[in-house]
Amino acid sequence: MNLRTPLSQVRGLGSAKEGVSHWWWQRLTAVALVPLTLWFVISVIAHMGADYEAMRAWVGSPSVAVTMVLLIAATFYHLKLGAQVVIEDYVHHGATKLVALVLLNFATVVLAVIGIYSVLSIAFRG
Repeated sequence: MNLRTPLSQVRGLGSAKEGVSHWWWQRLTAVALVPLTLWFVISVIAHMGADYEAMRAWVGSPSVAVTMVLLIAATFYHLKLGAQVVIEDYVHHGATKLVALVLLNFATVVLAVIGIYSVLSIAFRG
C-alpha cells in the first residue's frame, strides 16, 4: 500500500516553470519573423539584377543593417527554440540528447555571430 499523495509522487518531476517562457519566445520570434522575412524577400526581389556595389551600399545603410541584424538574431533564436523542442521530444538517450542540445546551441550561436558580423562589417566598411 502506497501512503504517498499524488502531489508528493510528482513533485520535482513537473514543470520547471520555463516551458511557458520557451513557448512565448517561440511565438514572439515567429511573429517578428513574418514582417522581417517579408521585408527581406521583397527587398531582394527589388534589387534583382543589381551589381555587387549596389547591394553592398544597400546592406551598408544603417536602417537595412539594423533590420538584417534583427532578422538574423530572430531567425537563429527561433531555430534554436524549435530544434530544441524536437530534440527534447524525440531523442530519448540521455547522452545523445545532451550532445545534440550542446551542438545545437553552439551551432546557432556561431552561425548567428557570423551572420551579424558579416552585416556589420559591410555596414561599417567605408
